[in-house]
Amino acid sequence: MLLLFFLATIVVASQGSDLGLSHQIHLLTPKSGSGGDYVPGLSCLSWRLGVETRNIIGWTTVPKECEGYVGHYMIGHQYREDSKVATNQAIVYVKSLKLTGDGKDVWVFDIDETSLSNLPYYAAHGFGVEPYNSTLFNQWVNKGKAPALPESLKLYKNLLSLGIKVIFLTGRPEDLRNLTATNLKHAGYHTWEKLILKASSYTGKTALEYKSTERKKLEKNGYRIFGNIGDQWSDLLGTPTGNRTFKLPDPMYYIS
Repeated sequence: MLLLFFLATIVVASQGSDLGLSHQIHLLTPKSGSGGDYVPGLSCLSWRLGVETRNIIGWTTVPKECEGYVGHYMIGHQYREDSKVATNQAIVYVKSLKLTGDGKDVWVFDIDETSLSNLPYYAAHGFGVEPYNSTLFNQWVNKGKAPALPESLKLYKNLLSLGIKVIFLTGRPEDLRNLTATNLKHAGYHTWEKLILKASSYTGKTALEYKSTERKKLEKNGYRIFGNIGDQWSDLLGTPTGNRTFKLPDPMYYIS
């Protein structure tokens, strides 16, 4: 009798799978595939995981077949939820710190896809599928209309309230200083200790080399970098990194 019940259960489960009745746990979770069938988009989820964990490096564009997946991720709620995990953990961490109050406690913020979002631009250009076009991207940047990433702005406000000063460290060139400062203020970032842009002397250097060098200068000048947040691993690797680093998601482009 027990054997017959077991066999009946298998049959019902099989019929449920064939009829497409498997439960959708999450919007980004494949609706089916438990039976081994090919599921469109599954490989793109794995690709994004590889990107975020830095198992996939040196890539130039998002795979064409992943345009829809990456677009859905970026404009859907999951991107925001993933960003909240990073910034909420940063807030928990910073509230545990014992600060000196001497004005030398700082937090380093990247700008693009960290403090400001260029998602309006990338939504119109394939979410990273199209090769990077500096002319078109600079046209967007020059509008000065990039919105704040809300989660980063919340972290920024928490840091200021606790007495930690903010330093923006960006790969944007020096000639965009005034425009960038204006955009930051319009987006809600009204004050900062320093706004560091990439000088021409760093031409030919990687972002990792440039940002590591600038962080060394900060420490040499007596600043204590309690935290460092960015969307690229090149924002966070190298030395010094700061006491803790926080990686925001970004499957749209890669900067070495």
